[in-house]
Amino acid sequence: MLLKTFFFPCYLNILLDQSPFFFYLKRTARTLGICLALIIMSNSAGDSRVKEIRISEQKDFDDLVFPLVLSPNPEAGDKIKTAEDACKWLKSQSGSIQEKLLKHGAVFFRGFPLNDAQDFDKFVTSYGINPLPYVGGAAVRNQITSKVFTANEAPPDKPIPFHHEMAQVPTYPSILFFFCDVAPPSGGQTPIVLSNLVYKAMLEKYPQFIADLEQKKIQYTRILPEADDPSSAIGRGWKSTFLTNDKAEAEKKCLEQGTSFEWLPNGCLKTVTAVLPAIKEDIRTGKKVWFNSIIAAYLGWRDSRNPPGKAVTFSDGTPMPDAIMEDLEKILDQLAVDVTWEKGDVMLVDNNQALHARRTFTLPRRILASLGK
Repeated sequence: MLLKTFFFPCYLNILLDQSPFFFYLKRTARTLGICLALIIMSNSAGDSRVKEIRISEQKDFDDLVFPLVLSPNPEAGDKIKTAEDACKWLKSQSGSIQEKLLKHGAVFFRGFPLNDAQDFDKFVTSYGINPLPYVGGAAVRNQITSKVFTANEAPPDKPIPFHHEMAQVPTYPSILFFFCDVAPPSGGQTPIVLSNLVYKAMLEKYPQFIADLEQKKIQYTRILPEADDPSSAIGRGWKSTFLTNDKAEAEKKCLEQGTSFEWLPNGCLKTVTAVLPAIKEDIRTGKKVWFNSIIAAYLGWRDSRNPPGKAVTFSDGTPMPDAIMEDLEKILDQLAVDVTWEKGDVMLVDNNQALHARRTFTLPRRILASLGK
């Protein structure tokens, strides 16, 4: 009896294993299990609701598209129809988007149902942004919500050259969000450039200049008016820059940033930054990047208070070479991607990997921004 109890199940298992019918059932079950797992993984990644698309302005560098463009999938069963849907999707996918941002340097969201500053604020919040106050920046901006403000309010005929946001201060944002509230009739793009490509191009053409930058580093000089001057691309007054009306408080914030200062007879504040690197290594990728605002300061930091050629120098006071600056401007434009804004577009930029700028435009245009760590 004991032998029957032991041997019969074993014998039955052997027969079943050798049966073509049961072999087919096992293989089918295994296949269905794999498919089910893939479906679950796909749904958890949000791939069914949003897809990658190609637009004409994108470029490919090192076998990677720049920027990555995401758009709601019109064929998805669970469509993104409202701003609330978009925010829920982004919140569930923030980790995946962060990975894509690190890989591509910028992510562009097109076709999402975002209509105004409030929708944009909620979208940014859904990503999990840690807002960074705009302290030390040069642009004239208007605060819209606690996280959202207008992009540089400089006149439309004044281009804003390429820069890493707030590279002239020790505490700068790691990510930037831009939102198109009103698309201009023409121009007004916010071009972006991968900073490691700029470094490579400059190293190849000007190795000694790069060596000097790495050894000496740089400093920025700016004269700030008391009140904002909207006629200038760098017209942010010292009261707005340091978020205070108190001179002593402004001085304190200068010292916290390592910035030297001088009060001028006309009420303006002259600032000279600490010695700052112009080239950094992104520890996440191991790539060297052109992390500075050299061309922006050289070309754009000029107005009735700030003479040309004085805004950025080597730390020993040596000016930037004019011929190299002229070529740098060309290199940046050659590598740039200019996406034409459409209402509701959002662009997420890794400020450690990509520079941005602003082209001239025809009014009206309203681009909103949010900075975060």
